[in-house]
Amino acid sequence: MENWDETRIKMGKNAARHSEDYGKQWVKEDPEQEGIYWPTEEMKKKAHINNPEIYNEARENPHKFWAEQAKKEYSWFEEWDETFEWEPPFFNWFLGSKTNLAYNCLDRHLEDKRNKAAIIWEPEPLEEEKRILTYQELYNMTNKFANALKDLGIEENEPVTFWMPMVPETAVAALACQRIGAWHSIVFTAFSPNAVKQRMEDAGSKTLITIDGFYRRGKVIELKSQIGEVLDEVDAENCIVVNRANTEPPMKEGRDVYFDEVVEEADNYCKPVEKEAEDTGFLLYTSGTTGKPKGIKHSCGAYGAQAAITMKWIFDLHENDVFFTSADIGWITGHSYALYGPLSLGATEIWYEGSPDYPDPDRLWKIIEENGVTQFYTAPTAIRALRQKGDEWVEKHDLGSLRLLGSVGEPIDHDTWMWFFEKVGGGRCPIVDTYWQTETGGILLTSLPGIGPFVPGVAGPAMPGIGYDILDATGEPVEPGESGEIVIKGPNFGPGMLRGVYKNPDRYENTYFSEYGDETYFSGDGGVKREMEIGGQQLLEITGRIDDVLEVAGHRLGSAEIEDAVDRIDEIVEAAVVGEPHEVKGEVPAVFAILQDGVEPSEELEKQIVKVVREEVGPVATPHVAYFVSDLPKTESGKIIRRFLKGLVRNTELGDMTTASNPECLVEIAEKTEYDGPQEIPGYNA
Repeated sequence: MENWDETRIKMGKNAARHSEDYGKQWVKEDPEQEGIYWPTEEMKKKAHINNPEIYNEARENPHKFWAEQAKKEYSWFEEWDETFEWEPPFFNWFLGSKTNLAYNCLDRHLEDKRNKAAIIWEPEPLEEEKRILTYQELYNMTNKFANALKDLGIEENEPVTFWMPMVPETAVAALACQRIGAWHSIVFTAFSPNAVKQRMEDAGSKTLITIDGFYRRGKVIELKSQIGEVLDEVDAENCIVVNRANTEPPMKEGRDVYFDEVVEEADNYCKPVEKEAEDTGFLLYTSGTTGKPKGIKHSCGAYGAQAAITMKWIFDLHENDVFFTSADIGWITGHSYALYGPLSLGATEIWYEGSPDYPDPDRLWKIIEENGVTQFYTAPTAIRALRQKGDEWVEKHDLGSLRLLGSVGEPIDHDTWMWFFEKVGGGRCPIVDTYWQTETGGILLTSLPGIGPFVPGVAGPAMPGIGYDILDATGEPVEPGESGEIVIKGPNFGPGMLRGVYKNPDRYENTYFSEYGDETYFSGDGGVKREMEIGGQQLLEITGRIDDVLEVAGHRLGSAEIEDAVDRIDEIVEAAVVGEPHEVKGEVPAVFAILQDGVEPSEELEKQIVKVVREEVGPVATPHVAYFVSDLPKTESGKIIRRFLKGLVRNTELGDMTTASNPECLVEIAEKTEYDGPQEIPGYNA
């Protein structure tokens, strides 16, 4: 008899409809407080965690709490002698233990999940068949590729760089690195070859895993053909190429080999290396204020344990669920919640290769319907973009299989939250608005689905056992309703927190542990404490990066707060706010707004922006000017690059413009702001 997972894959939405969870009401609005939602009794019964008392229990002894959960959710060859060691600002977890991240994602599931779908891969071209890798198949491929890496001379603790998209071979390669104890460093495919070079040089990597090409908006994006010169410059010893699009890229004999060829020749079994919990598991580079990427170091076992725990609790994963995140593997969300988190729990997950609106704006909704997705995790930028395409694209699909929605990457404004809740979730599903960073390794701030509450625009309380707080400039906790800087007070750090900046301990200390002393992690983000609390934990609202906070007449205003107000105007698709210099107030808000198709800029619309901001935020936040633009500068992951907008209104250096996926929009914005700063903008003043 077929198990549920095989039936789901074969029958798609029809199988989902047969689930006992199909179409149920999982949240309800508070009858006394409009706009606040709580889990229904059905959700509480379903949820792994449903008692607010867990916050109090964890607060009594956070390290003991995390240790108990790590034993439950993760497998260890040897358990630890000491749970936590702290020499501020450095700390370690689970000292003396032995484990392996690939073993936790694969081997331990084979007894009862070998025929269960691990990864369902959706290619972008609709005419291509999806690929389904069971846990047995993923295990087999990982073992063979792990041996292939060893045959190429790659050893334990050696860095391996990836320049790879969302294809199954990327998962195989990452797991193979973990199996042999090598470190992977995955670079987002939209970054330039020079960015790959910087990261290879910093890590000392001599091996690159890449692809001939992949599909994006109907076009083949060739990677291997772009990287040859870089490989020569870094003196690379190996380049392993996945043949996805049959582009026949240039291959250098003795260095470049095809993935399929090395796998075919490799042995079938590779014993997983026993790693200590604190051994480095991977590097992930993130941008910094200096412009030079920081190589964030994450541990092996401690990180893996936190990924598993947070995955299970926050997304409430159960045996028959299908999890889908639109996150790319090049970012921390892709690492923790598109790879290690789901697989460590033996879950079925969706990997999608392409653009969320190709060939039509309903591509994600089609994937959800056809695969019976139960949890969907994406970014507010993607939600806003799809919302702009029109409700009809969502309404043509039956999304009744969904039980939970998630938001990640930036603060989500009220209107976007409500559209996601009502149109995508049918007003039935909780939204876990998650706050975390590359540095934290996993989600550390959100409302748990079996406890709540779910409040539009409010992330929620800290996870049990995490010492989040919001401090003022003097280092004192702010009062409810006040804004400040988000920190994690040691020693209550999660096991998955960064263990340093690669080869640069001074940068680690100066960036994260200097603002409030070496016992307090400084996130660089701002937030507001809400009056409401759950289990003794106050709810926190994220206002954005500290450098996105405006100082207007001595008042600190979060750009996200003003943007949320502007976004409420129907004629406006998306807005960004930065501080423009003012001789009296220091700074005043400048609004950059994208209008709906067919809407023309007008004085009346400018007045409407002023009115809504004054009403929603207050007179102190009154915008000084509104620039109506066709696009905003963004990273490849969709985040608005506000430092460019600041530079344009302040006539200062913009910095490296190649970090934008759409630098051409800077020409239009420069014209509107009458930029005459020191930096040339190609097409404007060059």
